[in-house]
Amino acid sequence: MEAVREVNGIVAALDRADVDTDQIIPKQFLKRIERTGYGRFLFHDWRTRGDGTPDPDFVLNRPPWNEARILVAGRNFGCGSSREHAAWALRDFGIGAVVAPSLADIFRSNCVQTGIVPVVLPEAAVVGLLERAGRAEAGAPLRARVDLETMQVTLEGGEHHPFDLDPHARRRLMEGLDDIALTLEREAEIAAYEALTPRGAPAAPG
Repeated sequence: MEAVREVNGIVAALDRADVDTDQIIPKQFLKRIERTGYGRFLFHDWRTRGDGTPDPDFVLNRPPWNEARILVAGRNFGCGSSREHAAWALRDFGIGAVVAPSLADIFRSNCVQTGIVPVVLPEAAVVGLLERAGRAEAGAPLRARVDLETMQVTLEGGEHHPFDLDPHARRRLMEGLDDIALTLEREAEIAAYEALTPRGAPAAPG
């Protein structure tokens, strides 16, 4: 996983609450075993018409928001099933941060493991972001920076909003540590334990 210290770019507004993981990446696209390639199926049922053609009214289909790096959405984003593919699809599309009044717990954890910054802001602040991003013109989209050093979301013009993130999640993002990398940090201890444990012996309790 790549280290993330800041996410800087265009803000796309998805003014919908309770967006679940099946809407983020529908179940029929979960057959791949890789983490890549899901971006083209992100929000598939909303991004495409009945005949399979792109819906030009959906924000992520319209330039320049099809190159958005920050997605702002309504409350309870990422609810539903625990599928990691939802975070993989967002990351593969290019989304580096998701901002909402609340995020589903498992989805937030999957974001951290995928290199997406999960940002929870007060609802009033999110409503303001949705309004500004939603009324922005194509030639002048809203841009922002999500900074893990200062723990702030800063908009062009200087407006900023502080956010919280638990220290463990922040470290994982800033150092690019997935579960495997965290385990390898204890490699010497694991090797020492294995050297003292007879092959085939049961693990010590606790």
